[in-house]
This record gives sequence, structure tokens and C-alpha cells, in this order.
Amino acid sequence: MDVVVTGIGLVSGLGTLETGWKRLLSGESGIARHQPFLELERRPLALMGKKPADLITLIRQVLADALQDANLTLPLPDCGIAIGSSRGFQANLELLAREGRGKKEEGRRKKEEGRELPITDYQLPITDSQFVNFLPHMGAIAAARAIGSTGPVLAPMAACATGIWSIARAVDLIRTGECQRAIAGAVEAPITPLTVAGFSRMGALANAGCYPFDENREGFVLGEGGALFVLESAELASRRGAKIYGRISGFGLTNDACNATAPALGGKSAIAAVNQCLKHSNLAAVDIDFIHAHGTATELNDRHEALLIEKLFHRGVAVSSTKGATGHTLGASGALGVAFCLMSIKYQMLPPCVGMKKPGFELDFVRCARSAIVRNAVCLSFGFGGQNAAIVLSREC
Repeated sequence: MDVVVTGIGLVSGLGTLETGWKRLLSGESGIARHQPFLELERRPLALMGKKPADLITLIRQVLADALQDANLTLPLPDCGIAIGSSRGFQANLELLAREGRGKKEEGRRKKEEGRELPITDYQLPITDSQFVNFLPHMGAIAAARAIGSTGPVLAPMAACATGIWSIARAVDLIRTGECQRAIAGAVEAPITPLTVAGFSRMGALANAGCYPFDENREGFVLGEGGALFVLESAELASRRGAKIYGRISGFGLTNDACNATAPALGGKSAIAAVNQCLKHSNLAAVDIDFIHAHGTATELNDRHEALLIEKLFHRGVAVSSTKGATGHTLGASGALGVAFCLMSIKYQMLPPCVGMKKPGFELDFVRCARSAIVRNAVCLSFGFGGQNAAIVLSREC
């Protein structure tokens, strides 16, 4: 059964779908220096506003945009949901923890002053309802409630491969007949003190900017945002006369089972994911016109991915990473990549590898936006824990 995309909702440091696409083609970047947390130094981030966004607010925004784009009205009781996030409600939990520490410190001071407080005043101020609201799957549940769906609800978590995993699971729901329509994708609000400090301690964050596949790349820049898609069986989309961005031709999903943070040497399982994806799409590598690479701008991962592309694809295939414009949205990055692939198919335009100054590899990088025949595009994602994902988007004939 063919599964097609009939609606897209997207938000990132570049803006919404159409605004962000235009800015991307112009080579603009949503990255700027910010200091959202006074205890941490100022650094490059791709924020959407003056302060970090809230996860539920982002989900509601991109969900509403996707439904409007697909020309759907509520309720949608039989619609499936597959919305993932690798960080989930970490920002909310960190805030509660900070509030708890502040309350403990206040209690200690009062005790030292001879005004001892009951033991309850030292406990973390988390109520049962707060804890439940911040469980990892509650973003997907919030989307189901918003559209009135009583269908299946999935909340995949696969590190930076979460977006593609979520879309793949939604495609499965439709192909197996569990539903004819699903909302799928990933949304991330990852700019938190712990995330910034953790990646900084790892040496993964850039100090100046994000330059994917550049000879002088120095690391990634955290960004927030996400993309949600309305997926439908081709039959349903045709029956209601929906516009179609493209078809989900196939996907491949594997895991290295090797290292917590670094890709496996040789890339055997990553190669398997791409080959699996091409096989399921009934395509050969030569049929791919555009590769939206994961392209984090870290030394190891860009080299690993460039070698994989050189090994599997023909030398003239166009390659780009858009993280120099949107920042790295972690679990949502694959969903953003899928959206940009679909826009490439719609407009027959290739987005540039924003931030690239001097290519560090001999690939056909898109340095400036250019027109091209885009029939099939592949989006790649590689996440911590060795999560590998590839998906092919194809033009409807």
C-alpha cells in the first residue's frame, strides 16, 4: 500500500515551513549567540525566540499547521499518532529539580537559624499530576487529545534517529490497516542547562558556528523545533482530492549495538540501513537524486557519513545538510530533513549546505541553492547508541 504525505507542519530557528524554506534557499541561518541560562556562558544556539521553547507549545503549533496544510477538520477519531522526542520533557523536569534544590537550601538555612521545618519542606515539590504530565509519551498523547483521536498512539525514542523512526512506525500503521491516516514526526525542545552543559563537557558543541562537512568544522549547535506530517494511504488521499507532497517509498532502521556515543568503525550496520531502505523502495543507489545528510558538523560523524555516501552512492549525487541553518534539533532533525526533502521534490530545488566554507570531502555538496530534477531523495539520521535510519521520499507521478 502506498503511503503519501498530504500535510506538513514545521517550525525551527528559521521559521515555519514556507518562511524557513525561503530563508534556507537564501543561505540564511537561524543560529545566533545566546545566553538563556545565566550560569552558562553565551554560545551559538538556534532559538525560535528570546528564550527556550516549551515542548507542548511546539507540538500544538506544528500539529495545527500540518492539519491546516492538509485541509483537515477536527475531530479525527481514527487517526494514528507517532510523535517522538529524544529529550521529551527534560526541560520541565530540570526546572522542578532546581526548584526542589532551592527549597532544600531554604530549609537548611532556616534549620541553622533554629527554625527547623517539617521533613515535607525538604522534599522535591513534584505532585502526582506533574510527574504523569512529564512522562516521555505525553507529547504524543497531547496531540491525540487535540485532534480527538482514539486510534493507536506511539512515542518512539531513538536519539537523533527519532524523527525517521516515528515516520516509519506511522507508515507501518497505515500499511497494516490499523488506520488510513496518521500524524507522524518529531518535536524537540532540547535547550536546557543539563543538555548544553553535557554536550559542552563532551566537546561536541561548536564555539563559533555550525559548518557541516567543512574542513574546519568544530561541532554542532543545538537548535529547537520539529516537523509533523499528515500521512495517508494513497487511496484515501485520492478519494478526498488532497494535494500530495510525495510518497514514502521505503525506510531502513538498524542499530550498531556497539558504542554509546560513537558510530561503529566500518559502518556495517549504517550501510545495512541504507541498503534496506533502497531495497524496500525498489530503487538502486543510482536512482537517488538528492541526499539530505545527517551532517552534524562533528569531526567523527561527518567523516563516518561521508565515507558511507562515497561507498554507496554514485559520485554525482547532490548532498546537503541543513543543520548549519536550523542547528541540530536532535530527535527532530530527521523530521526536519524529511520536510526539506519533500520541499525539494515540490519545488525541484536543492537547499544549500549552509555554513560550509571549504569542503572537507570530495562529494557534490550543494553550496548554493540550485534547481534540479528531484524524483527520489533520501534522508539519513544517525543517533547516539548507534541508531541508524534512512528513508526515501519520492515524487508522485
